[in-house]
Amino acid sequence: MREFLCLGERERVPDHSWLSRTRSRLPLEVHDAVFTWVLQRLAEHGLIKGARIGVDASTMEANAALRTIVRRDSGEGYREMLTRMARESGIDTPTADDLIRLDRARKGKTLSNAEWESPTDPDARIARLKDGRTHLAYKPEHAMDLDTGAVVAAELHAADQGDTTTLPGTLASASEHLAAVEAAATPEAPAELIADKGYHSREGLKALDASPWKSRIAEPRRDGFLRWHGDDAARRGVYNNRTRLLSEVARQAFKLRAELVERGFALILDRGGMRRAWLRGRENVHKRYLIHVAGYNLGMIMRLLTGAGTPRAFGARISAWLFAVPALDGGLTVVILVSAGNQVAGLTITATPDPFI
Repeated sequence: MREFLCLGERERVPDHSWLSRTRSRLPLEVHDAVFTWVLQRLAEHGLIKGARIGVDASTMEANAALRTIVRRDSGEGYREMLTRMARESGIDTPTADDLIRLDRARKGKTLSNAEWESPTDPDARIARLKDGRTHLAYKPEHAMDLDTGAVVAAELHAADQGDTTTLPGTLASASEHLAAVEAAATPEAPAELIADKGYHSREGLKALDASPWKSRIAEPRRDGFLRWHGDDAARRGVYNNRTRLLSEVARQAFKLRAELVERGFALILDRGGMRRAWLRGRENVHKRYLIHVAGYNLGMIMRLLTGAGTPRAFGARISAWLFAVPALDGGLTVVILVSAGNQVAGLTITATPDPFI
């Protein structure tokens, strides 16, 4: 660590508390400005096109335990509620096994965000994670440039909000960042918006129909006929979106979205260690997440300039050079150099002229 940070022998290695203190002092707007600055560097290398934007969301486990939730109205904990219910049923001194059996057998067992909250992280919401577990979580949502793979917007929403609710905020952030790199869409030259069927809604398509976004949102299959009740704007938006889904351009765009957006979530959340949040408060987690995604975008510049996206991949890259030097007697000297990490190996071959050939 000391060698990596270029510290002297008497200089102390900083701990994470100083990073947390600096993060808390700097507002979210400063972190967003850093994210925008990184996007400007990507634009200088031609890595921001802004023609096709793919949107998708995932889940992030919050730094709060589900067993510590309390009721919003009375402050009663979940275990306290089970103990009270056990005593009302006739068990004076319920054990842990009694509480577990009571919890499994009781009817109407639901956890509503309108009734329960976490005392340690009130911004976290009860949600089902991607692996099927129910936990307190956040909802990161990306807007990615499908032509280059750059993340142009990384928003962090409440986990109980639907995709159609969070889409306008993510698109507003993407438009602001694209305008900063002079790649913003206009109604005359709209950008394509590619999203899955979770983002399909009549109100959303009505709003997008007169915006700088040309929607290509997958439509869920429904039985029967659609009834519009005189809403011609919704009918026009749904049918225009359906027509754009039938083209070959839409098929290629959905293939890119499935590849690039999901790969970005895998690298940022799973391989990058952000699937589990270690901070509390949505604004605080959002600050950390913006810088993390900015580092992901910087890896694209490294991959463009050096052929490797991370320093470890650059150190493990294998390179080979071939040199051929003609000799005075008509022969040929061939030198092969192979470099792998910090090791270099070479081979020299000398060929003499054969009078019988």
